[in-house]
Amino acid sequence: MCGIVSILSPSAPVDEAALRRATDALHHRGPDGRGVWIAPDRRVGLGHTRLSVIDLETGAQPLANEDGQVMAVVNGEFYDFERLRRELEARGHHFRTRSDSEVLLHLYEEHGAGCLHHLRGEFAFILWDGRDRTLLAGRDRFGIKPLCYAVVGEALYLASEAKALFAAGVPAAWDRAAFFHAASLQYVPPDRTLFAGVYQLPPGHYLLADSARVRTHRYWDLDYAPPEEWLPEHAVEEHVRAFGERLDEAVRLRLRADVPVACHLSGGLDSSAVLGLALRHSTRPVECFTVSFTEEPYDELPIAEETAARAGVPLHPVRVAQADLLDALPDAVYFSEGLAINGHLAAKFLLSRAVRRAGFKVVLTGEGADEVVAGYPHLRQDLLHAEASAGADVREKTARLRAANDVSAGIMLSEGGTLPLDAVERALGFVPDFLRAKAAFGRRTFDLLNEDFKAEFAGRDCCRVLLNGIDVRGQLAGRHRVDQSLYLWTKLALANYILRTLGDGAEMAHAVEGRLPFLDHHLFEFVRRLPVSMKIRGAVEKYVLREAVRPVIPDAVYRRQKHPFLAPPVSRFGGARLDGLLRDALDGTAGASVPFYDRAKVLRLLDDLPRLDERERAAADPVLMTVLTACLLHRRFNL
Repeated sequence: MCGIVSILSPSAPVDEAALRRATDALHHRGPDGRGVWIAPDRRVGLGHTRLSVIDLETGAQPLANEDGQVMAVVNGEFYDFERLRRELEARGHHFRTRSDSEVLLHLYEEHGAGCLHHLRGEFAFILWDGRDRTLLAGRDRFGIKPLCYAVVGEALYLASEAKALFAAGVPAAWDRAAFFHAASLQYVPPDRTLFAGVYQLPPGHYLLADSARVRTHRYWDLDYAPPEEWLPEHAVEEHVRAFGERLDEAVRLRLRADVPVACHLSGGLDSSAVLGLALRHSTRPVECFTVSFTEEPYDELPIAEETAARAGVPLHPVRVAQADLLDALPDAVYFSEGLAINGHLAAKFLLSRAVRRAGFKVVLTGEGADEVVAGYPHLRQDLLHAEASAGADVREKTARLRAANDVSAGIMLSEGGTLPLDAVERALGFVPDFLRAKAAFGRRTFDLLNEDFKAEFAGRDCCRVLLNGIDVRGQLAGRHRVDQSLYLWTKLALANYILRTLGDGAEMAHAVEGRLPFLDHHLFEFVRRLPVSMKIRGAVEKYVLREAVRPVIPDAVYRRQKHPFLAPPVSRFGGARLDGLLRDALDGTAGASVPFYDRAKVLRLLDDLPRLDERERAAADPVLMTVLTACLLHRRFNL
């Protein structure tokens, strides 16, 4: 895992000092090496910071093909690359390194931009074709690895993180429209960032640029099957077996490294499954790391200890108190470049720090399982709504679901009034429950915004804008409502928050490479044809996963319901400290100039917190955390 940078300047020489500053800004992503290349005509340059994981001796970048006409920098991993290499060598290609990244060059020589269809893994890359004078940049299918870009004058800047663009000279400022979307629905649109003029290449897309223009293209999408194209519902055992084989392969491929590989381990099904399967294939001892909170019911250490003991592996608890969360939050926000609704961002930051300090560069995680096999309570709520629309009485089931998922109220399950959702209802015929939850978050956030900012975007319907950027007819129409919800959640929450902010941002701050077996696209392309009943069966979520990995997980994990990774709400357990931080941020020179919030309204909410009941305080916590992280982002990037 690495940091990558490029500057394409058709009408003026690339500023080498700017390219080197941008590369240096990504040192945290790749502390093991740095490389910079500038074309002979100085119209394009590439930069790379290396985290050496495969081919420790000869894998330095930028990489060149045989005649030096094709150059590339790669962030991430290409799995099953040995097979690709053998096939390419049989076709006459010559390799200079033993790294997985070099297969990109030769696949490009064979297939052009179509090389993306042959790549399997977590990646972002930038490639320069000197023969056609064309730049190609690509991003993996789910958006596990980030890639952002900006156009300033005639120059195109690309980098793993926006901070590298700023180091190269791109101006740093808020994208006011993107922030309005984040204030409305928590997430920015799929192609935007919080920074003005800085865009992200969406997952499953590639970018082409030459001296005339920059354009992006989609090469892959989720493409859930409509019910009439599902695999047979009765073939339950066959589906469980096929799922298990594909997941086992995905885990095995992600153990390939020339350095030791660790595992995240919580008390949940996903990470326990990954550990259990990893132990089948690992030739080295597998060590595990888990966050331990001091407050119930957020601490999952006891179950993680049971899983580790059953597996016979070392477990490293990372004990995190409220003070630790708030102390780590400024750095966590800086490296993640995003807003957070909970202290789980700081917790992931501290977890990754502990992994790195223990000597590990690579960690397998369970992220993505809830998206692939429908693990979230809001998806079960959507299924209950579908049953109710078919005439079933589901009131008792709904009450039990909400009672069992109290910590998700206001975050994943809707709570209270919402911003308008008419555009969603018209487009889909229903409203996914997670969007209700986010629109309720938006309504509470709007209570804290200043009037000038709200007036600037008066009449803007963020749901309509969101749906205008999605292929509703091609990707949502005719699909089961659970799959429609999964599609939207994956495009918004998974790509923009779980993977970028909580995942890559928190991990690569400490040069830790996260590998995600559940987001192997070969596995997903099987799952997208499964009946919803293989994902949610009655009150049981992730049914096919539970059955497939039952032999390698403890019974307590097999029977446990989904518990989202959330830190104890700071407003509930660390209110005095949060109060002080927010007042300082709002009173300070930088914090006071955050151009979106009404300071008096925020302070009034802080004053009211002690009088709110537990549920109201829980609902207020994501809003206050967003305010605090916005102030921290503003200060660290001098926006």
